[in-house]
Formats: sequence, structure tokens, C-alpha cells
Amino acid sequence: MTMDKSLKMRQGLVRSRSVLTRAERIERLKASDRWAEGDSPFGLDKVRVYKLAMKKKKKKKQEDEEGEGESAATADEK
Repeated sequence: MTMDKSLKMRQGLVRSRSVLTRAERIERLKASDRWAEGDSPFGLDKVRVYKLAMKKKKKKKQEDEEGEGESAATADEK
């Protein structure tokens, strides 16, 4: 059976996940020196998942055009 085109995801999972796998949690605990070799992989400490907020980039061409338009308008008023 084929999948409809509207249901296919092009880039996979785009948003950040709120749950880490056990291996990912161990890696982060090792990085913060909260887990040592030989410790049990069960009952791991909590690991915070930071959400990265991407800033929206403004289009430079529109800003330049708006800036020129405003300066021309103020020059006409004088």
C-alpha cells in the first residue's frame, strides 16, 4: 500500500524532541560529570532538554527599500 503525498514528511522531525533516549541521557550525564562508568543505566537522573528558539531573519532588501523610501519622504517634506 502506498502513502499519500500529503502525509509524507520531507525533512523528518523538524521540532525538538522533549524526550531523550537512554543513550542520549547517558551522554549528557557524562558531559556534566553526573554519570560514571559502571553506574546502572536504570533510574537515571533527569536531564533537561533545552529548546532552541531560532530568530527570524529579516529580509535586507525590504529594509533597504523602506529606509530609502522614508529618507526620500522626509527630504520632500523639507
